[in-house]
Amino acid sequence: MSQAKVNGLVLEYEDFGERSDPPLLLVMGLNAQMTGWPEDFCRRLADRGHYVVRFDNRDVGLSTWFDQHPPGDPVVAFLSFLEGGSVEAPYSLSDLADDTAGLIDFLGFDSTHVVGASFGGMIAQRIAMGHPERVRSLTSIMSMPRIVPLDLDVLLSLQPPDIDPSDPETIADIEVATARIYAGTGFEFDEVGARERSLANQRRAWHPEGGIRQAMAALADEDRRPGLASLDVPTLVIHGTEDPLIPPQGGQETADAVPGAELVWIDGLGHEMPEPAWQLVLDPICALVARVESGD
Repeated sequence: MSQAKVNGLVLEYEDFGERSDPPLLLVMGLNAQMTGWPEDFCRRLADRGHYVVRFDNRDVGLSTWFDQHPPGDPVVAFLSFLEGGSVEAPYSLSDLADDTAGLIDFLGFDSTHVVGASFGGMIAQRIAMGHPERVRSLTSIMSMPRIVPLDLDVLLSLQPPDIDPSDPETIADIEVATARIYAGTGFEFDEVGARERSLANQRRAWHPEGGIRQAMAALADEDRRPGLASLDVPTLVIHGTEDPLIPPQGGQETADAVPGAELVWIDGLGHEMPEPAWQLVLDPICALVARVESGD
């Protein structure tokens, strides 16, 4: 893995494939390290003729943390948002988008294909809006153009538990239970895999406070639909029909907002990326990249 100095920060990143292939930048979601894009998923993209880069957003993983700012309470902030109140955040989605544009510069590319998942999809939308010349194509996966109402149980799952950070097994228990809440019924839930991923991510960099600050940035952002409506960027929207965290409404609104966007539904998929669903995600992404690169 490597580090890039961008906007006064350090971003940890990893690349796969040949630089001569079309570049594809993967933006991960809320409080999620770049390992949320599984290594084998990235290698499959690279094997299909892409130069793939995954990275840690600011405030998670091995990128720069913002612990000088108190994290706040995401549930209180969400309730304030629902009541029309303002939400304070130490940085914005546009700042995260600028980080990503800076990483594209660091990598030496004029533009890349950008793929964002969940909160990463929101960042990807902001990249396309703020830096359209840097985006060859936009893929927004299980994301939304504005905050939509959530089920109370799902909302409460976003509140980090008050537990001993030196107790990895208990943390894994909670994260596995949360992953089960987010899973759909179309794919078998891999409890063993979820636990292994939790423990591996804790060993790498467990930093829930950063995820809270990222959530504040999402809540503080304005409705992106007017900006998305002015995009002239080939766009793909992928969403699961059983996503409880970002309901299908979010995917539909994203596709409706961007002129000419293609919308792909994955039946039975929740807010998750199980290996049996990878092909259903990879195929439309690769098809979009091929169309853009060929000029069609």
